[in-house]
Amino acid sequence: MSAGNGKGETVGFIGLGYMGHGMAKNIVEKGYALHALANRRREAIEDLVGRGAVEAASVAEIAGACDVVVLCLPGSPEVEAVVAGPDGLLANARPGLVIIDTSTANPVSTRRLYDLAAEKGVAFVDAPLGRTPKEAWAGELDSMVGAEPDVFERVKPIVGTWSGRIIHTGGPGAGHTMKLLNNFLSLGYAALYAEALAIGEKAGVSAETFHGVIAGGRMDCGFYQTFMGYVVGRDPEAHKFSIRNAHKDMRYLVGMANEAGVASHVSSAVKNSYATADGIGRGGDFVPFLADIVAEQNGLPKRS
Repeated sequence: MSAGNGKGETVGFIGLGYMGHGMAKNIVEKGYALHALANRRREAIEDLVGRGAVEAASVAEIAGACDVVVLCLPGSPEVEAVVAGPDGLLANARPGLVIIDTSTANPVSTRRLYDLAAEKGVAFVDAPLGRTPKEAWAGELDSMVGAEPDVFERVKPIVGTWSGRIIHTGGPGAGHTMKLLNNFLSLGYAALYAEALAIGEKAGVSAETFHGVIAGGRMDCGFYQTFMGYVVGRDPEAHKFSIRNAHKDMRYLVGMANEAGVASHVSSAVKNSYATADGIGRGGDFVPFLADIVAEQNGLPKRS
């Protein structure tokens, strides 16, 4: 299947959203032959073709042309359709294909797809991502990889094209488990920040004063900086991750806690913050907008 490129393996890419576009750009720029499937954003595939990629017409074509296929999709339903659907990757795969799923997915689904893939002689790897589309474009994402050791060594150079940090978290499903824990922390921070800011505003402490105290102190962190980049900097693209996706991730996390028999007091409360925002029609907003939503729900004037 190899196209004879300098890197030896031909890579397919499905899911050219905010993260996927930058990741695919790095794959082709770092010497791999790339076949990519367009999505709604034609500008992404056109940019990649301009860099030397090939536009594929279907999932089946990707499966037939590639040694490794990377997925960057919204969640488990989309991954299951692309991998296990009637016209999906497994229906058209040759033995030896490797599928790398970088989506934030449900580990229960991941382990099921791993078993289905193994029956076809296909390796399934979960390698979800940390950080933002900015780091995707720069090739500096964090990647949490769940894979058998030999498969991990095979995919590591490809994962390295978009990663600044690669962590082998364990066997199949471990990457997606760790990603949900990671997102629980970051999305929990966002819910805390939004409520703290609303309490402060009600009590006469402005967001600017709040930021002046927290920034540079022990409670500062990278996520705080991007969140406040919107709140005080009014940069709407400071953290391009939608409330709808946050709600989905927290549903997966709470479901994982329920399956493990763990009381989920905090995670359920965080999930409900995003469920409320999504339910009132704000799912398309980015996560830092949660500060506006909580403020509005508490009768505070809209920030300009």
